Amino acid sequence: MTDGGTISYVSAEITEEMHQRYDKALDDLEEELGRSYRMQIGGREVGAVHSFDIRSPVDSTLLIGTFPSASHGDIAGAIEEACHAEGDWAGRDWKERVRILRDIAGRIERDAFRLAALLTLEVGKNRAEALAEVGETVAILLYYCACIDREGGYTRSLPPPGPGMRCESVMRPFGTWAVIAPFNFPLAIAAGMSAGALITGNTVVLKPTSLAPLTGLALYWHCVEGGVPPGAINLVTGPGEVFGEVVAAHKDVDGIAFTGSRAVGMWLYRTLAARQPYPKPIVAEMGSKNPVIVTESADPDAAADGVARAAFGYSGQKCSATSRVYVDVSVAGAFLDRLVARTEALAIGDPRERETFVGPLITSHALETFRGAVAEAERDGGRVLVGGEILREGTLARGYYAQPTVVTNLPREHRLLREELFMPFVAVQTVGSLDEALKESNDTEYGLTAGIFSGNESDIHAFFSGIHFGVVYVNRRGGATTGAWPGSQPFGGWNASGLTGKGAGGPYYLLSFLREQSRTRDAASH
Repeated sequence: MTDGGTISYVSAEITEEMHQRYDKALDDLEEELGRSYRMQIGGREVGAVHSFDIRSPVDSTLLIGTFPSASHGDIAGAIEEACHAEGDWAGRDWKERVRILRDIAGRIERDAFRLAALLTLEVGKNRAEALAEVGETVAILLYYCACIDREGGYTRSLPPPGPGMRCESVMRPFGTWAVIAPFNFPLAIAAGMSAGALITGNTVVLKPTSLAPLTGLALYWHCVEGGVPPGAINLVTGPGEVFGEVVAAHKDVDGIAFTGSRAVGMWLYRTLAARQPYPKPIVAEMGSKNPVIVTESADPDAAADGVARAAFGYSGQKCSATSRVYVDVSVAGAFLDRLVARTEALAIGDPRERETFVGPLITSHALETFRGAVAEAERDGGRVLVGGEILREGTLARGYYAQPTVVTNLPREHRLLREELFMPFVAVQTVGSLDEALKESNDTEYGLTAGIFSGNESDIHAFFSGIHFGVVYVNRRGGATTGAWPGSQPFGGWNASGLTGKGAGGPYYLLSFLREQSRTRDAASH
């Protein structure tokens, strides 16, 4: 942060000065609520025939703003503008693009408290989570700049196969990318995907989540004011179905970067393959069903802390959230006692308040999904140890608040142990061995994050070699499966959780937006 503090997901120590700056930014922002906004296409403000309102999940009486619903023609126009900008943007020296991205990172850092306040109002993040997301955004931009610096713009001389030749490998951009961002990290993930495309010389049509379009618009303005030329980045708003239909079939879209549900990601994957004249890349992260294993040698206090933070941070609305725990039967009682106590102690409420840890779910539909999951668990023999209720008292009745919930005794093959829920709901199952825990953990089509708590080094090695997930953690008290940080913990899933095998915030991610050109010159030609 600009006052010298550092906020991440596992070290969220907010100073009094930071609290005060956040509170002021929140007050200032609330005075601006309710405006009408436009799309940004080729450097022009563009309206639409139809529009939609965004209200805060914190308090549904708060109108964030009114936004245009892009038509097929609007989206096609944005693609056309991005195509027109390709030559200029790709033709710039990579060092200039790095300079621009570093400037954007600085602008976002200077605007940290306003952006954090916006994340609170638009998607319901508490101030620690919101400030951490802004910090992650800055970190990921700077990390990608460092990556391309380290690789010298991804141009490499190669040994010639014979005398009189000069060979090199040059990684070049594909062209125009459609970027589709989710609601749960509407700044960091949108910025990460857009930056991956932009810094490598591609142009972007950004479609922010329809649940947080104002955050997407703020990101757009930081990019433009930082030096990305009009047309190289464009922003359209509206239903994802319309955007997906257009970009998956449009001949001038050269790639899609997507973060969201498995259903939508797989639809994009299949549709892109079916409707395009030749193969085109898709970078996708599609959620998970993340397990934690607690062995007989685990510290039950550390395990309970790590699970509670990872299961209930941002109300469980993270693709990395802990959603199931496999605990050795010998320590199950001690672990569950501590987990219930930690869960009961969590402050639930308005995320604008300093003490709040668990804020609202994103929509009334999500709240009803929570209600249905609890009822289903109880109907099918599950035992709710803590939570399970929707909060309707006082001002919370105007938002979408649910209690953090711990459930045990579900049948082994139950849907709630297999399907992603995106809510503050964790299922705990007992096991008799690490082998059983690994088998149950891997019994899913997903493979994003997983964790273990153990004091036994051989168990930890067995976990690393036996778990089929892309991001794994050991004894992580600050978040058993959550909180990956750019440059340190590349974030990418296996199996149904991801498509590229190269984690965001990792050393290979930018290669997803590049294709190799092999160049050979005969000495006689120069």
